Amino acid sequence: MSHGDAAGGQAFEICYLILSGTTTAARCPELLRGLVGLGFATVIAIPTPNAARVVAPRELADIERVQVVQSYFDLAIRPRPPRGVVLFAPCSFKSLNKLAQGIADNLALSVAAEAIGRSTPVIVAPSLNAPLLNHPQARASLRVLPDWGVTIVPPVDEGEGPRLAPSAILLDAVRPYLRR
Repeated sequence: MSHGDAAGGQAFEICYLILSGTTTAARCPELLRGLVGLGFATVIAIPTPNAARVVAPRELADIERVQVVQSYFDLAIRPRPPRGVVLFAPCSFKSLNKLAQGIADNLALSVAAEAIGRSTPVIVAPSLNAPLLNHPQARASLRVLPDWGVTIVPPVDEGEGPRLAPSAILLDAVRPYLRR
């Protein structure tokens, strides 16, 4: 199925970037600039609690037209997060498996779980090394999430082991859901 078919006519002015605490989270400012550049009216970054160990929220908030949300009470997502395409990149081993088990114990996972529950497009880009990618639980999670309508953008191995897919590939996965 192509990404155009996957869009199923759904188009949004809002894009969420959910990021977890992997070393590749340092690429998130670049991803946010790319999402803004695609033309989303609103781009909301939601880091998991561990993401702050890799990228400071101020690095995300310094990007023009990006809102960083770290609280359930932030006006950008009250009373309920508005419908929008969700890009979960990078998605760590822990976050991947929690999401696939329906565990929403922080704001980032709650927003992703709610999007899955209301059939809003969710794109997950795991950032796992080879041993974690081959772990039985990760393999099971990567099988179950597509059954729930989640698009998986697999890690890419450019000779140094699997890494988060390049930003251009991640942006291409989101592009079909942009309201033009």
